[in-house]
Amino acid sequence: MSLRIVFYSILIVLSTVASGWGAFAVPERLVFDVSWSGIKAGTAVQEIVQTGDTVTITSTARSADWLSVFYKVDDHMDAVMAKGENGQLFGVPRIYRENLSEGRTRFHKEVTFDHANRTALIVNFLDKSRITFPITPITFDSLSCFYFARLQNLEIGKSFYIDVFDGKRLHNTEVKVLRREELETDVGTFQTIVIMPVLKTNGIFSKTGDLYIWLTDDERHIPVKMKSKVKIGSITAKLVGGSYWPEKK
Repeated sequence: MSLRIVFYSILIVLSTVASGWGAFAVPERLVFDVSWSGIKAGTAVQEIVQTGDTVTITSTARSADWLSVFYKVDDHMDAVMAKGENGQLFGVPRIYRENLSEGRTRFHKEVTFDHANRTALIVNFLDKSRITFPITPITFDSLSCFYFARLQNLEIGKSFYIDVFDGKRLHNTEVKVLRREELETDVGTFQTIVIMPVLKTNGIFSKTGDLYIWLTDDERHIPVKMKSKVKIGSITAKLVGGSYWPEKK
């Protein structure tokens, strides 16, 4: 199993825009410990910043030293979006980039979204290929979809849907809102809402098994824990640090 699936199926750890919008802090930085069946396997960091009329999300994942000896992971993804309108934090993505190094495997590509013409241009920098793919008017990439999910009104027992283009296929992804739960973590005790994406795509919402995400039960919907079963054991990401509360004015 690719460690990209291991790291990004739980992280960091997805057709129409929902009417309700949350308001998490920007800039925001989230640091996660990633473990396999209780053994630390790596660290992942997600950041979102705004510069002028552009919002940029960056996600990185690096394997722990013991794992790097025989399977080193050094992955980097970016999503660049326009600043939102009418009170929205951001609009649809303009560009999505990924530069992934996993053992002997490399991925390096860029997706440019043309929402007006409903197309996405995929450039593979390794094999020099260029492919155009049809998309819907409101399509997110494998990274920005997670932040879009955090902005939704989460009603227990209901689902919402997001069109996600993973660089190969377009998926209409269902996200189920399951329950409320109190969760104790290393950074505090939180009242949370548990969601479960119905996984079909590579990237943050990869299909490796049922994925559960614990979001704080407030307007920020901060991800404090993510867990997914794999063939042997389970993979868990826990929030351990960062800067995710709004600054006091």
